[in-house]
Parts: sequence; C-alpha cells; structure tokens
Amino acid sequence: MSLEVVVCEKEQDYQNALYIRRIVFIEEQQVPEELEIDDHEKDAIHFVVYDQNREPVGAGRLRNKGNMAKVERICVLKNRRGEHIGEALMGKLEQVAEEKGFTNLLLNAQTHAQGFYEKLGYKVTSDLFYEAGIPHVEMKKNV
Repeated sequence: MSLEVVVCEKEQDYQNALYIRRIVFIEEQQVPEELEIDDHEKDAIHFVVYDQNREPVGAGRLRNKGNMAKVERICVLKNRRGEHIGEALMGKLEQVAEEKGFTNLLLNAQTHAQGFYEKLGYKVTSDLFYEAGIPHVEMKKNV
C-alpha cells in the first residue's frame, strides 16, 4: 500500500487532518471538542496521511516545547489500523523534528497505544495519569 505523509502547509490538508482527529478523538473516543481543538493549533506543525486513493487516513501534530518536540494527536481511522499508517506518520514526524534541530521527543500515549510507541523506541517516563478521562503515560525518545 502506498502512503503519503504530508506536512499541512495548505488549508485543505489541515482540514483533512482535523477531519481525522474529529472522527477518532471526538466521535470514537468522546473527547470534548474544546479539549481536542485547543489553543496550540496555530503553533503546531500538522500532518495528514493519505492512502493510495488520496483519502485521508491518519493525522498528528508536532509542537515545540522548548528543548524538545512534543508529538500530539496521533490518530488513524479505526478501519485502517494495522496497516502501518501510524509507523509512517511517526517516521515523518520524527524526521521533521530532527530537521528542526530537536533531539528529544515527548508524547503522552494512551495506555492502549503504549506498546506501539515502545516498538518505535519510546520509553515510559511517568506514572499513569488521565487526560479527557483516558489513561495515559508520558513517553520520551532521543532521536
């Protein structure tokens, strides 16, 4: 399967990323919209993943947190999980973070996705905590 991970420089790409986030986080996981679409939208680098039919299937964002980059809002449509879309997305985010000079990446992983991030080299650096009622752990990786 052919995937293209795009940095959202065009408004349509950003809207496609928001569409995926809305389906996964707001509709599927019941995260309140005001928590999902937050004050950091403007200062984040947004990503959208397109499949071979140019359909959006995944999204995420990267944000400057001082001396590290924070990986946020990683999501893949439910019916497309298991197709390595998340790996492609994370690879592009890490590449962009490195190009911007970041050597440390931070993310808050939903606990059900912890194993996915561990396979990519992330290590748990916190106790369990809740965001939007969903259990998370903080994870970090040096790139």
